[in-house]
Amino acid sequence: MSYRINTNISAMTAFRSLNATGAELSKSTNRLSTGLRINSGADDPAGLIAVEGYRKQISGMDAALRNNQDAINYAKTADGALDEISRLLRDARSLAVANGNASLDANQKQANQTQLNNIMASVDRIASTTAFGSRKLLDGSAGTSATVANTDKIASAFTSGTIGSTAMTSSGTLDVDVTQAAAQANVAGTVTYSATTTAVTSAGTFTVNGYAFSVANGDTVQQVIDKVNGASGSTGVQATFVTDHIEFNSVNYGSDQTVNVTDGAGGLILGAGTTATDAGADALANVTYNYGTSTATAAFSSGTGLNLKDTNGNVVKLTVAGGTSVATLTGAVQISAGQSSFQLGANGGQTSYLNLSNFSTNALGLSNLDITGSVTSALSTLDSAIQSISTNRGNIGSFMKNTVESNVRAMNVAKENLSATLSDLADVDVAEEMTSYTKLQILQQSGLSMLAQANSAPQAVLSLLRG
Repeated sequence: MSYRINTNISAMTAFRSLNATGAELSKSTNRLSTGLRINSGADDPAGLIAVEGYRKQISGMDAALRNNQDAINYAKTADGALDEISRLLRDARSLAVANGNASLDANQKQANQTQLNNIMASVDRIASTTAFGSRKLLDGSAGTSATVANTDKIASAFTSGTIGSTAMTSSGTLDVDVTQAAAQANVAGTVTYSATTTAVTSAGTFTVNGYAFSVANGDTVQQVIDKVNGASGSTGVQATFVTDHIEFNSVNYGSDQTVNVTDGAGGLILGAGTTATDAGADALANVTYNYGTSTATAAFSSGTGLNLKDTNGNVVKLTVAGGTSVATLTGAVQISAGQSSFQLGANGGQTSYLNLSNFSTNALGLSNLDITGSVTSALSTLDSAIQSISTNRGNIGSFMKNTVESNVRAMNVAKENLSATLSDLADVDVAEEMTSYTKLQILQQSGLSMLAQANSAPQAVLSLLRG
């Protein structure tokens, strides 16, 4: 062992160790005060990169979860308004049914028509004013809307925003290829007459769709036809004179329309005791959505009569001219895209769409609805509108339940597991860190003591100088 004054290696070593202990004690104090294992890149460079990635993902999930709740509230607002429109249309249908009763006089029927007009005005008001914040929901601006271009062949069109498996996110056109024509139910009489002014063969009775008609001696063929047509609101059947016999046709088209004629003992229509029944046919079509250079085609085979419908709830209502012949109607409907987009996930591309179409009376095909005459056509129109609204409410409900609520549950599980991983990487284990902190405190105290001892060692040289 050597004794020197200028260079105290023991003190330098003690001081270096004391500095190292102080630096570690400072880090430990920082970890315990923040609760974080990684407070800077120097603590764990690779870990910091992973931690920031998880924090970014969790922060995005928090925002996405708020978006999901907004989407639910948005959809609930639209669904509530559509529920009220549906209730109004049910009331309108009740008025139409009531007007089909022959016990009502013209004034009573007109009163019901006035009430129906007020109902239609309320439907338009709800469709034009329902909003979420400043965003209108039911006037067509919050969804993909359909506008009829070929008004001679198509009465109205309604889109759910999806055709086949393709979302209608781009404006375009619809080509309607009618592959099967619609038909009325038809029963042709077999008893012949020379003209409408001819008297029927004898007095008697016959029934049409369960409704009984009585014919007196001397009644002409035209009077028989007038009796049948006067009750068409109840039977859904109209009579006409064709060449030399009476024919019975359903007022509307479709497989749900039937004509059942049973002749009585007088043999006025078909022959005594004879019954004839016929059902109509539904129009069928393939509809192609043209957008840019791409196309998507779906079979519209779920509707009835002149109403073409697919499994997604899209509806194209044909006119009689359009639905009673097989033809391709190119560019018959214009599609304007504008679906509501919701960022439901924390990453790009995790977007879902909700289509809210135009629910005005014009878009629903309810303009100028008249129930003062034959109500069969009005009932068919109202049924179609109610069905369209029900389908759209079902789509909204599916969006809330199967898209948003399901997404929230899955995202909460993912957030929980990401948070657990983040905690493993970033959070400090307090018990372990306190053990280290206590050790470092003791080392610091012992280091200070040893530095003091090392600093006093050169004083031993003084004893040699005194000697």
